This record gives sequence, C-alpha cells and structure tokens, in this order.
Amino acid sequence: MKKLEHILQVKNLHVYKKAASGHTSLVQNINLNLKRGEVLGLIGESGSGKTVTSTAILQLFQQKNVHVDGSILLNGKELNGLDEKEMRTVRGKEIAFIMQNPMNAFTPVFTIGHQFVETIRSHTKWNKKQAREMAVEAMKAVNLPDPASILKQYPFQLSGGMLQRVMIAFAACLNPAVIIADEPTTALDVYNQKKVLLHLNNIRADYGSAILLISHDLGVIAEMADQVAVMRKGEIVEQTDVFKLFDYPKHEYTKKVLQSRPMLNLD
Repeated sequence: MKKLEHILQVKNLHVYKKAASGHTSLVQNINLNLKRGEVLGLIGESGSGKTVTSTAILQLFQQKNVHVDGSILLNGKELNGLDEKEMRTVRGKEIAFIMQNPMNAFTPVFTIGHQFVETIRSHTKWNKKQAREMAVEAMKAVNLPDPASILKQYPFQLSGGMLQRVMIAFAACLNPAVIIADEPTTALDVYNQKKVLLHLNNIRADYGSAILLISHDLGVIAEMADQVAVMRKGEIVEQTDVFKLFDYPKHEYTKKVLQSRPMLNLD
C-alpha cells in the first residue's frame, strides 16, 4: 500500500451557520495540507476563522446549528460526516486538540487523574496502573511539578497555566498523527512557554506528529512553523513557506500582520 504524502488534507472547506433567514458563511474555500512531522502555522486577527476551521476539522460543531461542506481526510479517512460515536474514537488517538481555554477541556466534578487515566484507557488496552504511569510521564514532559499530586486534584484547584500544560500532556501522550493547537501557550510565562514548545517540537521530531498551530504570537510561529497560512474574514489570503512569508510577504494584509514580530528564542 502506498504511503500517503499528507497526513491531513482539507479540501474546499466551507462552514455555514444555519438560521431561519438562511445560511451565513463563517469560512470559505479552505485548503490545507499537513505532512508527517510538519508544523503548519495558522495566523490572522481575532474573528478571521482560525478556530472555526479547527473546530470543523475536529467535527465538533452541532449539525443542527452549523453545516460543514468539503473534504477532511485524516490518513486517507474522510472525517466530514462521521457520526459522533465513530469520531470519538478518532479524537484523542489519531487527532488531538489543545484548546484556547483550558477550563473548557475538563469536567469539573472529576479529578485530573480520573479524566487523564480514562482518556488513555479509552484508546488503549492498558490497565489503570499503566495509564496512570503514562499520565505522570506525560505531565513531567511539560514541566509540571509533582504530577502524582496533580492527578488527585480537581480542575478548579489548578491555575490556568497548569491546566494548559495538563491539557497539552493529554493531547500529546498517545502520539497522535495530528495535533491541533489553538493558542497553546497563551496562559504560560516565557519559561514554560519555551518548555511546552520544545516538547511539541520533540513530539513531531520523535513520533512524526503533524501540528496545526494556531497563534497570534508571530514569534512562536516563526520559531515553530514550516508553512504558514494567513486568514482574513474567513478565507486564506496567503499560504507559503515560513521564511518566504516573513521575508517576502505578498498580500497587503500579511504585510500589516507582520509589521510587529517579536521573536522567541528556543535555544
């Protein structure tokens, strides 16, 4: 069987919000390709359609409210239109999500350990002890202190930055084919931002996970991304190699976005 060049292929993606008066377009004609071990940066101002695009890829929209057209291929498997039961087997194992607000990622009435262990066990044949050991190692990798203690705590007992790192550990622990990271370092200080980005970089290098990295931080994009797509008003206006984008931007909107570009040194 021929090995696929692209792990994730998004073709002619259109997302519409349903209303009694008709459909409102949220994003249109989105085309993205991610190769094994590649980082694709997705940039643009708030409301440009970045999160809508990632939510559509993950099939997280309620079908009664939102209609998604187009093709979303993950390792050659069509995701658009999969029923929720089948999609749940894909999320977490084959494609993982690091969301912008870590509080939304956890159920408040269960401990971190319960949720982490059950997530691992739902996608593997490991017992509780094995899953717990993996959870501890995953949290160590994102610089969380005393993971065994964190497993006993509830989400509200952790700071936003700690929850963000727990969520990243969740997403990365099963080495998914694709990780969608929506502003993964927003709640972190510079030191832990570097640790998390290095961890994501190691995952893509060691396991070949592709990363769709959504960020307002151009320094993060410059350091991490191989390719960059620029979104404006629900459309991709420019898409190219990261070096070409920063050195020779073509679209006027891209030039405006790049006027201020702080850099994060990961060395």
